[in-house]
Amino acid sequence: MLCFEKSEFKERIKRTKELMDQNGIEVLLATHPANLNYLTGYDGWSFYVHQGVLVLKDEDEPIWFGREQDSNGARLTTWIKKENIYGYQDDYVQSLVKHPMTYVAGILKEKGYTGRNIGVEMDNYYFTPRCLQQLKKDLPEAKFKDANRLVPLVRQIKSEQEIEYMKMASRIAENVMQVAIDYIKTGVREGDAAAAVYQAQISGTEEYTGDYTAIAPIMPSAERTSTAHLTWTDRRYEKGDVVLLELAGSKYKYHAPLSRTVFIGQLPQELAEIAKVVVDGLNKTLDFIEPGVTCEQVEEKWRESISGSKVVKESRVGYSYGLNYPPDWGEHTASLRPGDKTILKPNMTFHFMPGIWLDDFGFECSEPFRVTEDGCETFCNFPRKLFLK
Repeated sequence: MLCFEKSEFKERIKRTKELMDQNGIEVLLATHPANLNYLTGYDGWSFYVHQGVLVLKDEDEPIWFGREQDSNGARLTTWIKKENIYGYQDDYVQSLVKHPMTYVAGILKEKGYTGRNIGVEMDNYYFTPRCLQQLKKDLPEAKFKDANRLVPLVRQIKSEQEIEYMKMASRIAENVMQVAIDYIKTGVREGDAAAAVYQAQISGTEEYTGDYTAIAPIMPSAERTSTAHLTWTDRRYEKGDVVLLELAGSKYKYHAPLSRTVFIGQLPQELAEIAKVVVDGLNKTLDFIEPGVTCEQVEEKWRESISGSKVVKESRVGYSYGLNYPPDWGEHTASLRPGDKTILKPNMTFHFMPGIWLDDFGFECSEPFRVTEDGCETFCNFPRKLFLK
């Protein structure tokens, strides 16, 4: 089942080729599963082996390549014709004597694309040093260029159908967050709360189910909230605990990340003050956002809104996001931080995430939003506050 009309996929290929032309690239080899999905529709948990898509300058349709046993998955989930689905034999998998990029080189030789400028994604999780080494060996006349950001830059501006899926993910995220907050009580194990979150993520809503998310539920408690990106343990919640929740909903791998903070017991004054500053700053910054401003101007507005307080945020306060697979829902293009001069345009989508991590505890309250024609619109409808239990 295709999640988009063929016309949308063809438009994506057209815009990708335009960017290829601007960068002098005649062949694009994309291996990131989000880029593979975006260009072909392919959706399978097969990214632990080498797979990808080839976009050839003079060919109308892209070519899917991957493990032979996954090729039927490509036939079921992509819009491309059967002849453009290439599956390599299993003796290529995790072999010490042969590599799937040799198979890819064979496809390019068959198509007459040996001495071309080939764009490869040199800085993603799924394209290894051996991949590039093997391609250079098998295609000695080719010139290789870094195309790591090429498809993600095309992906930055979402179609209306993509926005609709992100809205569906947002309804799931709202439910997931409420389930997590309701589950957190003195004596409950962190892992049991995480299990409830997973159940809510997959069960989705009454109208539709959810997908697995690109990042596992981030939900540490107590002193472990003093840092980012910790998950859960066997410990049980206690009075006096801060609990950070960075969760998400996902539909067709389109995400809606959302962060909130819970406190169990009598609220400390320091945490109350930090929460007020962060939420006020978040609201003021969201009001500032509109097309034409830059990412660094958004971050500057955030810093201005919290000036004079004790809150300090040295890392970026947000990033572009949307379609993705593990281990990250971010697009790895634009960041809300000093020096990023990316100009905001309608239907760009960001996770505004001003997380604060101190020596003993942390506080998080975030919002996913899209840039509109005259401002910005948040995807989720969930109270922006510190939750007390």
